Amino acid sequence: MDLVSAIPLRELVELGLGLLAAGVITGVLAGLFGVGGGAIIVPVLAELFDHIGVADSVEMQLAVGTSLAVIVPTSLRSFRAHRARGTIDEAALKAWILPVALGAAAGAAIAAFVTSDALKAVFAVFALAMSANLLFGRESWRLSSDLPSRVVTGVWGFVIAVLSALIGIGGGTLGTLFLQLHGRPIHTAIGTSSGLGALISIPAALGYVIAGWPHMAELPPLSLGFVSLVGVAILAPVSVLSAPLGVRIAHGLSRRTLTIAFGLFLTLVSARFFYDLAT
Repeated sequence: MDLVSAIPLRELVELGLGLLAAGVITGVLAGLFGVGGGAIIVPVLAELFDHIGVADSVEMQLAVGTSLAVIVPTSLRSFRAHRARGTIDEAALKAWILPVALGAAAGAAIAAFVTSDALKAVFAVFALAMSANLLFGRESWRLSSDLPSRVVTGVWGFVIAVLSALIGIGGGTLGTLFLQLHGRPIHTAIGTSSGLGALISIPAALGYVIAGWPHMAELPPLSLGFVSLVGVAILAPVSVLSAPLGVRIAHGLSRRTLTIAFGLFLTLVSARFFYDLAT
């Protein structure tokens, strides 16, 4: 039986409402923290896909690939908004272009050969580590007052891109942390990281389309490889429209309360995924 026809109307409504809510939260976080919102999208999509009966063997890959596709327009919109405010470090972005593209493609290729549980474990560890940084980290922490050499900056960009492609994020959280540790002001770090999201998400999303092509029989209708076109169609426009709100908040209000809330959310996501893996 076709998966769509097998889904009760109530669950279709829940899926739509869940995607709408995730789109709003994703857009606000993209502008606020310089992230593409994957830390929100991936767990939401994983739960929604599980709820409608997507096969466990491809559930996480589909969530990650869809997240990366959604991040493309969201990060581009966020980047344009931050660039209009003059908070972009062009030197860092130029050093990242090639290594980040290669890293994103490599991450997508790796995802084609690992299990859904392996991706879930990687995401759980990442969520816990970033939660600890958000809750206990300090903006005053520094490794240096300026960026390292172009080669070292590029290597770190490659590593960030591989990890981001594996767990479906735009790399904004990791990019912001890297830039702050090397002396960039918080708003510059956030703005530049929104550009990093675009550099990662475009090649990574294409990689997930290619990687999922041999698994089309296991995927729900309206999927393009490991990318759900339904998820993109709902999440992308809502998140793009919401991104400027996050930018305004980032430039006008204290971020500490929202940072703590986001950190606690990531802790819960990590615990949920670890519980799934254990049971």
